[in-house]
Amino acid sequence: MKRFAFMVHPIDIGDISQKYPFARYLPGRLVESAMGLLGPKLLSEITGVRSITGAEAPGWFVGCMLTSHQLSSWDESKTMPKIIAAAQMAQELGADILGLGAFTAIVGNGGIDLAREVDIAVTTGNSYTVATAVEGTLKAADMMEMDPANCTAAILGGSGSIGRVCAHLLKDRVGKLILMARSIEPLEAVAAELAGASATVEVSTDIDRSVRQADLLVAVTSNVDAIVHPEMLKPGAVVCDVSRPRAVSVQVAKERDDVLVIEGGAVAVPGDVNFNLNFGFPPGLAYACMAETMILALEERIENFSLGKELELAKVLEIAALADKHGFGLAGFRSFERAVTEDTIGDIKERLQARKTAAQ
Repeated sequence: MKRFAFMVHPIDIGDISQKYPFARYLPGRLVESAMGLLGPKLLSEITGVRSITGAEAPGWFVGCMLTSHQLSSWDESKTMPKIIAAAQMAQELGADILGLGAFTAIVGNGGIDLAREVDIAVTTGNSYTVATAVEGTLKAADMMEMDPANCTAAILGGSGSIGRVCAHLLKDRVGKLILMARSIEPLEAVAAELAGASATVEVSTDIDRSVRQADLLVAVTSNVDAIVHPEMLKPGAVVCDVSRPRAVSVQVAKERDDVLVIEGGAVAVPGDVNFNLNFGFPPGLAYACMAETMILALEERIENFSLGKELELAKVLEIAALADKHGFGLAGFRSFERAVTEDTIGDIKERLQARKTAAQ
């Protein structure tokens, strides 16, 4: 039996206030400064992860107590020791493999530097995150009665490690594919890899204009702040937001009842799993990056799997196959912490049709 651990961190001050209610009455900078003094924390024990093959894998959540802002803005000479300390805690607990959540998966060359510092395997979980994001986007499009072959798909963060593989998975499934990021040269390099695709491929640094064209939008950025706002989205658009923190503003949920936003990477875990930690999902569901760590433990694949800035398409396809083998699967959609039902999608379609009829 192999054991796993997964490293998480507070996304923002709000997460800290949930754990320590007194923090909401203190200045944010003071709270962050205090968190920066803390060492790693054992958050919970994970029980009940059981494959349909009969294999089991116990695990733990360990916390690196830095916020997204700190992990993204501090020098790595300050952040890496905190991440290493949390990884060493996982190792001392008995974990054979460690998954990295949110910004801990970005610091240190996408986990490569950390893997050199510990004696256990490390993965970012990005391979399974990609697989579920694309699967979820296409499934949602089908439920919205959209034919991907006639759709314009856009990838926000199209030159990043996740965005690049998303592009490969979508290149022959959609009519047009727009790759978006801040710098044009990396986008052009990805576009060159897609030569011969069925889709027409474009690159763009004009995020506002390109998002407005998208029937299908996959957001895989690592921005601290949301960059997709209500006025940018096309009526009827399907948006899969894999980013953590979110790339899509919460205002979209309040102001746009004619688009479908889903959270990428929500996965049903086999067995009677108890995470003993509230990370915003219903019982039995996990982020795909968490699920990848569990899958590798169940498979007894104790190796560095998804590391660095470049993902391998072959590994994305392999982890998807292993997920099926062990009974993991895409869960019902969620949007801004709420379940998305068939009725929800039916209501969106009805509103769209009513507005089209009124405009005629």
